[in-house]
Amino acid sequence: MKTLDVTALILVIIGAINWGLIGFFRFDLVAALFGEMSALSRIVYSLVGIAGLYAISFLGKDRETREIK
Repeated sequence: MKTLDVTALILVIIGAINWGLIGFFRFDLVAALFGEMSALSRIVYSLVGIAGLYAISFLGKDRETREIK
């Protein structure tokens, strides 16, 4: 996997965990760590959003590895 793919996947996972916490427990981890809509939390939210948009490209990629004989 390319470094950008791994980074995007990690950010998407962080976003998914945060949304799960919000949905189940009404607890926003990003806001708790960095402050409610502080500059740093807005950066984190923005990066997660961009990573989510980039992750859409994963749907069109062929990840199957093939052996050459």
